[in-house]
Amino acid sequence: MQPARTTVTGTAGTGRRSTRRRWDATDLSLVAVFAALIAALAILPGIPVGPLGVPITLQTLGVLLAGLVLGPARGTAAVLLYLVAGLIGLPVFSGFSGGFGVLAGPTAGYLLAFPLAALVAGLLTLGVLRRTHKFRVVLLFLAALTASLLTIHPLGITGLMINAGLPLRDAILVDVVYLPGDVVKDVLAALLAVSVHRAFPRLLAAKPPLRA
Repeated sequence: MQPARTTVTGTAGTGRRSTRRRWDATDLSLVAVFAALIAALAILPGIPVGPLGVPITLQTLGVLLAGLVLGPARGTAAVLLYLVAGLIGLPVFSGFSGGFGVLAGPTAGYLLAFPLAALVAGLLTLGVLRRTHKFRVVLLFLAALTASLLTIHPLGITGLMINAGLPLRDAILVDVVYLPGDVVKDVLAALLAVSVHRAFPRLLAAKPPLRA
């Protein structure tokens, strides 16, 4: 799998060169494939937990995997494509739901956090893969966990407070139920991402080339 073509341009009077990465058909295909993967994971039967019945699903696995595998730009684009598809009415959210009405529900904060989670996970992944080939599973797990804790859970709690009318303490208690499952999904995402990057070491166009 080859990275997208790059264009090198000169900067007049400075002697500097700037490199701009352009997406090609492969990039667009990867974005579409991961958006479809997130949708497929989201519509698998979830496990409702807590007083509000917000389900535990594999949705976040797909979101974080997009960031870990595709990097910040394409990973975020894949998640945004998934969200747009759901908001315009396609039944790609948990429970075969879709439409703007989900933004009034208790899961709204989690959904809106997904692109940010993919972005953070992707940025951290670039830092890991471009600087070391040691302990990648552990480091990518920490990248996924950090992205989840910085984005999905805070915005999820905010959504519970706004749409479900819960006080902060109660919203945190509802949200904390999902942490153990998220840790398991973060481990799985890291294992899958490392396998993908070993098979396709130039997927993120890292310099120098990635070593397995």
